[in-house]
Amino acid sequence: MNTLILGAGPAGLAAGWELARRGRPARVLEAAPQVGGLSRTVWRNGYGFDIGGHRFFTRVQRVQALWDAVLPEDFLVRPRMSRILYRGRYFSYPLDPVNALRHLGPVEAARCLTSFGAAQLRPRGDERTFEEWVSNRFGDRLFDIFFRTYTEKVWGIPCDRISAAWAAQRIKNLSLGGAVKSALGLAPTGKVTSLIEEFHYPRRGPGQMYEAMADAQVQAGGAVELRQRVTSVQVAGGRVRGVRVVGADGVARDLPADAVLSSIPLTVLVQILDPPPPPEVLEAARALRFRHLLTINLVVEGEGLFPDTWVYVHSPELKVGRVQNFGNWSPGLVPEPGRSSLGLEYFTEDGDPLWTATDRELIALGLRELRATGLCDVELVNAFVVRAPRAYPIYELGHEAPLELVRRHVQQLGGLQVMGRYGMFKYNNADHSILTALLAVDNLVDGAGHDLWAVNADETYLEEAPAPAPSG
Repeated sequence: MNTLILGAGPAGLAAGWELARRGRPARVLEAAPQVGGLSRTVWRNGYGFDIGGHRFFTRVQRVQALWDAVLPEDFLVRPRMSRILYRGRYFSYPLDPVNALRHLGPVEAARCLTSFGAAQLRPRGDERTFEEWVSNRFGDRLFDIFFRTYTEKVWGIPCDRISAAWAAQRIKNLSLGGAVKSALGLAPTGKVTSLIEEFHYPRRGPGQMYEAMADAQVQAGGAVELRQRVTSVQVAGGRVRGVRVVGADGVARDLPADAVLSSIPLTVLVQILDPPPPPEVLEAARALRFRHLLTINLVVEGEGLFPDTWVYVHSPELKVGRVQNFGNWSPGLVPEPGRSSLGLEYFTEDGDPLWTATDRELIALGLRELRATGLCDVELVNAFVVRAPRAYPIYELGHEAPLELVRRHVQQLGGLQVMGRYGMFKYNNADHSILTALLAVDNLVDGAGHDLWAVNADETYLEEAPAPAPSG
């Protein structure tokens, strides 16, 4: 069987690796000059930068086994430390009672208690929006302090226009609000879960994992072809028959296929189907939007600048969303003693002045905002900017109907499966994206009937630490 895989991010490479392992090597087509997608490692002058910060943590044993097999060495166990910056104060994340009460203060703590009680007595609306979903569980006060500002930075729209589906999928049974409730004595003793305190991470950043995946499948007879932009997916008789790609030389090629596994953005896939889908499907695809990620990456003098792996910046006066400290992710990313490498994350979109600003303007902005956080005041050694388009699918209120229309159209095409965050327009973590790829291979090779859309659709938050075993 001639199988083509579109996209060499975590899902595409996992599918290629699994097919090669089963003796069915495939051909992976990637438009970028590097594998890994958003999970790649970008190197400058010997320093490695993780574009967005990508932990390797899963409760899916099949995914963990894949990671261990692909990278048996250099797969470090790293401690997690992160804090939240809000109005000049740093909160431990997850919150602990002493830290939360000290920083919120007794007056604010009392307001949070009152707000929480009011939410339990008089819940708001029908929970269609992110704001209603969170406020009903934690109260308006906690919502305003720990959810509103950061969420609106990430998505660029008010919380009352964000679908509750995102809250239900990403916050689930554990949340910052739950930690605050525990701090304020609102949660039963022993019933509050905590976030994981450590995670796996490749010594040379996430790209090391995906480069190893690509190498392994090439050695097994597969192919990973870079700078190959897919311009059409050809359909006939209700089945995909092949794709057209344009290489770096500008030459177009038609590649036949018996099966296509796609991890490219679902909105793009639908618009390059040939012949085109019905107008209502194309209109639905255009209604689905992604948010861009922009990172300002700095090499600065000094080491041990702050202890966090990353810091969430909830302060509304700052545009930066998170600050990554890459030396705390892995010492393999920082080659020189006495220096540190940092990544400042900004969330943006087409038409936003941030997205169109020059690198010089962005670097100056990043330095100003880094100093304003109070994390450090540093001397700059080197800096560069990475723009990552279509990084996060936007769960805008009302997106479910167009997504369902697009999903139904794609599902009825024989020989085609979509997988991964971009491919399914689903805000999956990497492990869920990889799981969709492995299940897609099961469907292709074994004739399994896995529903890929059911992955990460339950109410179990997969980054909770395991509950302690009962004593006695």
